[in-house]
Amino acid sequence: MGRSRLRNRFRVDDPLDESPDHALVGIVSIPDHVASPWRIIAKRLWFAFLVIAIAVIVVYLDRDGYQDGNGEPGMSLIDCIYYTTVSLSTVGYGDITPVTESARLVNIVILTPLRLIFLIILVGTTLAVLTEQSRQALKIQRWRTTLRNHTVVVGYGTKGRSAVAALLADEISASEIVVVDNDPQALKAAAARGLVTVSGSATKSDVLKLAGVTRARAVVVSLSSDDSSVLVTLSARELAPNAKIVATVRESENTHLLKQSGADSVVVSAETAGRLLGLATVTPTVVGMMEDLLTPDEGFSIAERRVEDNEVGGSPRHLKEMVLGVVRKGTLIKVNEPDADALESGDRLLYIRMVGND
Repeated sequence: MGRSRLRNRFRVDDPLDESPDHALVGIVSIPDHVASPWRIIAKRLWFAFLVIAIAVIVVYLDRDGYQDGNGEPGMSLIDCIYYTTVSLSTVGYGDITPVTESARLVNIVILTPLRLIFLIILVGTTLAVLTEQSRQALKIQRWRTTLRNHTVVVGYGTKGRSAVAALLADEISASEIVVVDNDPQALKAAAARGLVTVSGSATKSDVLKLAGVTRARAVVVSLSSDDSSVLVTLSARELAPNAKIVATVRESENTHLLKQSGADSVVVSAETAGRLLGLATVTPTVVGMMEDLLTPDEGFSIAERRVEDNEVGGSPRHLKEMVLGVVRKGTLIKVNEPDADALESGDRLLYIRMVGND
């Protein structure tokens, strides 16, 4: 399947990407410390029922001061509940009325303030929900306008979480990472780390557009299915010709498909894990060192930096760092290759450093 065959897919309208901001509330989630609207509603309903209960108790204690529509004095508990609910909701059918001075005084001093509190709770809940929806829409609008040079992580499973952890350890801000997934639990876990999330299948171009792939600096494809990874990589490369795309596949025979689809780098997860398992049986200390290198928070770490002016022309073997390779014009040159003997301006060094050290 060639890239040219997919171009027609991107000429059709993408309704999700073109949707107004308020329609994206619930699809795009921007981390916030504000309580959930449903929790706010539940809390306000609890207060509303508490107000009703207090009013029922007050009316019941003075139940002999009321009469029903037939003129009979006194009320049962059901009558008290009925009278309280229709009074606090301002319906007021008039079939039960206070006839004694004490009952009328209770209505003036107690029930009227409770009625106002009840209305404030209900109206306040409606306004709070509407305000929260509007606030989220404004945040999404601002996010879509300012989103630039970020990293899109497609799939927030085990590999996706590890990739995000490495990005955060590399001092990339959480606000510069957007996670795309269709698993609610994965999105919830990503949001808990302060990441912006987009709910949907990344195999759809409009979902990728909504995540800002067209303006992204890099795309990480960390799906568990190789065919989905190929399709997402094709879509991402078509939408973002200049972005760096890193993808993972389970089987090594699919590596060339990812490369042909536009991936800059491909990591074979099953083969890599198999090699580590094999090494662990023979030289477990080597595996321990490799895990240390891949763990960004402790021990050793693989880092990259540009060549300083005073290092140009020199050999990377003479530097204080343990240099593994030289990146020159986007191509990695291993340190033992002849082309790496003399550093050039614009080169970047891959080296091993202690975490926490410059």
